[in-house]
Amino acid sequence: MEDLINIAISTLAGTVRVSTPLILCAMAGLFSERSGIIDISLEGKMLAAAFVAAGVAYVTGSAWVGLGGGILIAVGLSLLHGFACITHNGNHVVSGVAINILVSGLTVVLGVVWFHQGGQTPTLPQEARFLPIHFPLAETLSEIPVIGPFYAKVISGHNLLVYLAFALVAVTSWVVYKTRFGLRLRAVGENPNAVDTAGISVTFLRYRAVMICGILTGIAGTYLSVAQNASFVREMSAGQGYIALAAMIFGKWRPVPAMLACLMFGFLDAVSIRLQGVVLPGIGEVPVQFIQALPYILTVVLLAGFIGKAIAPKAIGVPYVKER
Repeated sequence: MEDLINIAISTLAGTVRVSTPLILCAMAGLFSERSGIIDISLEGKMLAAAFVAAGVAYVTGSAWVGLGGGILIAVGLSLLHGFACITHNGNHVVSGVAINILVSGLTVVLGVVWFHQGGQTPTLPQEARFLPIHFPLAETLSEIPVIGPFYAKVISGHNLLVYLAFALVAVTSWVVYKTRFGLRLRAVGENPNAVDTAGISVTFLRYRAVMICGILTGIAGTYLSVAQNASFVREMSAGQGYIALAAMIFGKWRPVPAMLACLMFGFLDAVSIRLQGVVLPGIGEVPVQFIQALPYILTVVLLAGFIGKAIAPKAIGVPYVKER
């Protein structure tokens, strides 16, 4: 019984860690798509931020400077996406895919040229990373059955960016539903003509939305390479940007349901790690490739099968041309 409890608590702790970049990216996509801008480039911006954050943190020896670098590159790519889609009314999907392809190749090339480690960055020292934070009495209370280990491993023991991600879900809900900016953001995604008629700049509002998207994906990428791991590894985002996008859509462009969908993927990923090396009677050891693909497959199946129809903002992906 004690072993089962320890496994359950370890799985929950892993769920929290794995879900963090997904939650950040889902909130990022929510701001962008609520304004009417489709953002397939969440994956590319997160990957670029991971590379720059790890490189800057290694050179400067500061995780905070690395975070700043990750945010700056992600915001820059967001502005590039905005320039193509908002200013020049380009195809949102094409622009997003182009950014993903660009970043996928460029991070490897620059990694090889700058660090000579096959596209990876050097391992970061402890002082250049975001390290786990242990809450008061976590070690003392860990002796208490169930509650103690849960507090010590699931609530405590995560780095700052993990707690920031969950706090940003509440902040996103407040901004989107309780502020003037949030009201205008939702309005411009539904009816930009009405927003323009009210004297509000559709272009400026959408640019602010994609910049917020860049900030959040920058934090997500930094988490991957400077907090969860100790270096950048080529393609380390591993499709998590797309999973976050799917979670946001199946969460119906709402912060809390999107977070829950991200947690579900994190849980499935944490469970899949436990399944590696398991031998099934009559089948043998489960292939590692199947185990690695399992959380992605189950996420799509569960979300598609149990979530109702998701209705996107009416003006999403539609170029807005100001009437003269």
